[in-house]
Formats: sequence, C-alpha cells, structure tokens
Amino acid sequence: MRSAPLLLLLAFALAACGTANVETKPAFYDDLGKSGQPVDPDAAASILNAYRSTRGLSQLAVDPALSRVAQDQANAMAAADTLSHEVGGRTFVARMKASGFDPKIAVENVGAGYRTLAEAFSGWRDSPPHNKNMLTPGVTRMGIATAFAPKSKYKVYWALVLAQPEK
Repeated sequence: MRSAPLLLLLAFALAACGTANVETKPAFYDDLGKSGQPVDPDAAASILNAYRSTRGLSQLAVDPALSRVAQDQANAMAAADTLSHEVGGRTFVARMKASGFDPKIAVENVGAGYRTLAEAFSGWRDSPPHNKNMLTPGVTRMGIATAFAPKSKYKVYWALVLAQPEK
C-alpha cells in the first residue's frame, strides 16, 4: 500500500513533463514592423478605454464602419508612403461621409513609424492635439488600423477614428 502514494506522485511528475510554460506578452507590445500583422483592435480599445476611464470619459466600442475608414486611410498612406489626413486629396470629412457612418462627433489620429500599439498610444498621448482627440468627450465608437509598408522608412502606418453616432 505504500507504493500507491509513490505511483500517484510519479504520475503527476510525468504529466508535468508534457506541459510547457509559454510566455505571452500583451498584444500592445507586438512589433508590427517585423511581423506585418495588423493591430489588435480589442487591445487598442482596452488601452484607450483604460486611459479614458482615468478622466471619467465614456468607453469605446470597436465599430466595423469606423474600422474600415481607419483601414482605408492606413492603406492609402502606406501606398503613397506619406503621413497625411488628406492622402489623394480626400479629407477626413469626405471619407466619413463616404463611409455611411453619420457622426455627431468624429476625430482622427494618424501616425507612422510606431512599431507597437504601445508606441502609437504613447506618441499620440504625448502630442497635445492627438491626445485631445483621444480624450474627446462623448465619443463611443472607434476604429483603428495599421498598414505594413516594408519598403518604407516608417514600416507601419496607423489610423485611429473616434466618433459618436448621430443617433
């Protein structure tokens, strides 16, 4: 009967041999300049919502229409290899109208060269006009996107759209 506890201990020890500890890092530290992967919109919403909550502001939900506006802008900047709100002469207002999303309030941040979501967030937070956009009262929806441009000095182009629907 003494061998039963020993067999049980041996079974647990052998079971542990088949497991591996996999360390994962939060998505906001993923190097998108190396991987070419798109930004994780849920991770972006998480970091933005945590930041906005420190100011008592409304939380943001990822919106498919705003995500398309952001993706189109990131893609356009990457294709032109330029950082601008008006790539190809299309203003933010015109792009929002074309999207079918009818905003009461809408703001946009663009960026280039940030390799991680954490870098993009920090860069925007440290820039007064971009920070003001991230802290716009009343916005409840967001779209964020990246476009990978491996031949560009920037590597990654970013677009963030925050809005409140009209209705």
